[in-house]
Formats: sequence, C-alpha cells, structure tokens
Amino acid sequence: PVTPAAAFEAALARQFRGDAPARLGLAVSGGGDSLALMFLAFDWARSSGAGLRVATVDHGLRPESAGEARMVARRAAALGLSHDTLAWEKRDGGGNLPAAARDARRRLLSDWAEAHGLEGVLLGHQLDDQAETVLLRLARGSGVDGLAAMSEGRRGDTFLRPLLAVPRADLRAELKARGEDWIEDPTNDDLSRDRPKARKLLAGLEGVGVTAARLAATAAHMAEARRVLSSAAADAAGRIASMELCDIVIDAAGLAALPPDTRDRLAAAALMHAGGESYRPRHETLKKAVADALEGRRAVLHGAEIDPSRGALRVRREAARQEPPVPAGEIWDGLWRCSAGEGTLGALGEEGLRALRRTHPDAVGRHPARSLRVLPAIRSPDGDIGVPHLAIGPPRAISRAAGTEDFVSWLRTC
Repeated sequence: PVTPAAAFEAALARQFRGDAPARLGLAVSGGGDSLALMFLAFDWARSSGAGLRVATVDHGLRPESAGEARMVARRAAALGLSHDTLAWEKRDGGGNLPAAARDARRRLLSDWAEAHGLEGVLLGHQLDDQAETVLLRLARGSGVDGLAAMSEGRRGDTFLRPLLAVPRADLRAELKARGEDWIEDPTNDDLSRDRPKARKLLAGLEGVGVTAARLAATAAHMAEARRVLSSAAADAAGRIASMELCDIVIDAAGLAALPPDTRDRLAAAALMHAGGESYRPRHETLKKAVADALEGRRAVLHGAEIDPSRGALRVRREAARQEPPVPAGEIWDGLWRCSAGEGTLGALGEEGLRALRRTHPDAVGRHPARSLRVLPAIRSPDGDIGVPHLAIGPPRAISRAAGTEDFVSWLRTC
C-alpha cells in the first residue's frame, strides 16, 4: 500500500510538475486530516526546501474555536512554522450558514495567501471526503461536473488537495504513529447535516461493493470526461467568442447551434470569468438564463449579466455586485489590481462615464454604456480618471488578479 507520505509527495509532484514551490500555505483546523497534512508537509518541506506558513480560520461558530486555533498555533510553533488565525467577523442570522462559512473560509485563505506571497494553500480533504461528496452530488442529480467532485488542483490554483487519494483511517494512523492527538469536530456526528448522513450511508453501502475507494475512482473517471467536454467548449469559444473591453462577446447563432453540453459549458465559463466566481452556476438556472438571452432578454446570473445585442451576447460583470473602490495597489472586486500609487481603483460608473463623454467622446462613443460603466478605473487624488482599457490617462497597468484576462485563453487553461 502507498503510505500517506508517498501519496502526498506524488500529488505535489503532479501539481507542480516536479518543480518544488518556494512557499506554500497550510489550512489547519486542528482536526485529524489537517493536522496530518501539517506533519506530512513539514517532513516534505525539510527535503524539498519549500517554505511553509499555517493558517487557522476561526468562524466563531462554536465557543471552543478560539482555543482550537491557539492549539494549532502551538503545534505549528513546535515545528518552527509561522501561524496566523483568520477570524470571520461578518455574519448575519439569515441564509445558509454552512455555505456562508465555507465562502468566508475560501475568501480569508485566498487573501492570506495573496498577502504572504504563497504559491498555493494545501487543504486536508481526503479520499473519504471525496466519496461523501460524490454521494451528495448523486443525491442532487448532478452530471459529469458534479460527479467529478473535488479536484486535486494544479500549479496556479489557490487551493490544492494533495491527500485526495489517502483514506481517513490512514491519516489517523499516521498521527497515532507520531504520538499526536487531534480535535474531533462534534458537527461531524450531527445527523441533521448532509455530510454526516452521507458518511453513515457510505458505511452501510460497503456490503454491496460501494466503497469510498470506488466512489473516489468514479470521481476520477468523471474528471477525465469533464476534461474532454471542457476541451470541446474551449474549441467552440475559439470560433464564436472574443473580448471587447472587459465584455465576452459570443455570437448568438453560433452558441445556439452548439450541442447542449458544449453550449452550457461555454456560457457557464463566460459567467464565471466575467463574475469572478470559481464554481459553475446551477444547471437549471443557467439553462434558463441562456434560453432567455437567446430569445433577446437580458439575464443576470452568477455576478454577471448576459446582454443580447445585434446578434451577439455580451457577458459582463454585473454592476450591482461590484465592490466599492479600494486604494490603488489593492485587489478590487476580487478581479483587478493596478500598479501601486496614489488614488483609488474602482468602477468607472455613471458619473465617470458622464465625465469621459465630455473629455473623450470618441473613446467612449464606440461602446455600450453598460460595458463602460463596469470598467476598472483609476481616480487620482485630484479627480482625474484613468481607464487603461480605453487608453485614457497615464499608463498604469491594470491586470486580472487571477488568471488571464482574455476569456478564450483562460478557458483553454481550465
């Protein structure tokens, strides 16, 4: 059998193509999976020379969470590793709390990785987690993408999962062999939650051959199928899609003529790219939005909008979802950054567009107002507006914060 250490090293070799990263982050909660991840990563880093930094996200949802974060900090310090506690402070009483906590965790860890120049954040998801995810996706009627479940990740991704091939029991055995204990989260046994239900169901299915390993193998097969289907969508995008300013412009007739899966993949990818989301919109909602757009009705979905215009569908960031301006040099709207300097980075907006219509009528007259309003703009302390996408103002580089700005090029790398 492959040891957890060997599986961990092999996964990182695949993810970084044999070229060890300089600095990695570890998301460690204090549970068995993430603590095992920390010890395995520490051993690997001693031989590879990579630097490590540890973070614990404290959601503040249980009274014990602050103490658990301090415990992880002590364990990390004993290994000579820096540790940061990332607190989730913005919560309200409504909505889906587990989903909100998950989104907050990803955002906090992403910002932390960016701030410390980390090449990725390692997560402790393991083989049993993958199997449970497949069961949950089956219950929702998921297709190929859903059944592909969690991705191991690759260089350039923020989150990497080097333990997806390792059973939970092997990680616990690894900790016991080192004389280490761990925290058991009481929510793992709460059968009012979906994942503990899936864990219990999986234990009962082993008698008919439905094991965690086989469900994880199914996820791997679905991931291969997804790659083939995604390649077809990228090829189609190369024929019928282009970039104009920050809009993705898709030929409507060409999109309508595509096979349903290819059409939906291309549309979903365009919404993800324009809206800055890392996951696909729900299938039925996506299909309705695409159908509405092809019939000439504007659709808003996933932080983006699909705007029918002259035989094309223009996909752009939804103005209502854009964030307030930030100081130049910081990431704005989760999508854009500019070279450091004085002033702010934010949306051009209606007021900025009115100003440019007076000062640069030729530059703005060729483009739809809805596309112009959402453009990233730099405002200097004296009120001057620079819009690099329109070649207005001093040359200050604006770049996409994650991934390439060109949609077709980005889609080919997904």
